[in-house]
Amino acid sequence: MTTIAKTIVATGATSGIGFEAIKQLLSQSQPRNLILGARDVKTTIDAYSGLKYDDSKHTITILPLELNNLKTVKSFAQRALGELGSGPIDYLMLNAATAMSKTVAERGPHGSKWIEPYLVNHLSQHYLLHLLRPKLEQSKTRVVVVSSGAVRGVKDPSTLEDEMLVAKDTGRGVYSATKFIQLLSTHWWRRQLPGCVVVAVSPGLIPDTGLTRGSDIKIPDNLPDAKSVPEGAQSVLRAFTRDDLPEDPEQIFLTSWGEWWPKDIYGLTLDQKLQEKWSPSQEEIESEEGITS
Repeated sequence: MTTIAKTIVATGATSGIGFEAIKQLLSQSQPRNLILGARDVKTTIDAYSGLKYDDSKHTITILPLELNNLKTVKSFAQRALGELGSGPIDYLMLNAATAMSKTVAERGPHGSKWIEPYLVNHLSQHYLLHLLRPKLEQSKTRVVVVSSGAVRGVKDPSTLEDEMLVAKDTGRGVYSATKFIQLLSTHWWRRQLPGCVVVAVSPGLIPDTGLTRGSDIKIPDNLPDAKSVPEGAQSVLRAFTRDDLPEDPEQIFLTSWGEWWPKDIYGLTLDQKLQEKWSPSQEEIESEEGITS
């Protein structure tokens, strides 16, 4: 009997944890149809070709995607949907992130008022969910959002907007804030997509990734709770298959040690007014970022 290939659409699968997660999937017997967004398409194609995977079983399509430019997010979504045709999206993995430090300027990437980490870590992927929404609803997709324990670093959500605006000099790091906002949006999408499974997952503390390029964050590689890139990928992949979802629908965060985090750990992200504030509509995003049809 022929096994039907499972389709995965993913961001952040060109290096680090995301690349390793796809690599591990390609070594499994279940056929995969992979549609991946990449800043550098040729380099990514070469990297996957080097894995010598079974291309009679798995298919990989690499499409251009620059997450600091929401116009390319729209073109990626359109091309991905074209590749899918009438087929489903079984899994959507939103993994891309940067810990880049904030630089105060008049405008951000491509004229945005927002800093690059906010665009990459949250707004672009939130926009992608809007663009794929009809297909996700039709497919009953499992949406896996790669989050971080860094969300605990936000103590006062009232400062978030100033931290995300390019022109505001807050003098603080922004990674925790962007991941906090991303988790707010994950809760919002969980409510918007009742037919889908929407989960957040932490890969753990992984020193050896490209996450901190362009930032002043340094992660020592000798921390006792540090994990390797393959271990981090395994944590992410657990979120693809776990079916022991808690009865409380707000308990959506899977830890790197395989437990569902108690809500009080991320209690500030459960504020529905905050979730609404940081989950703009497709129309609002396109108007603000100058995206036309």
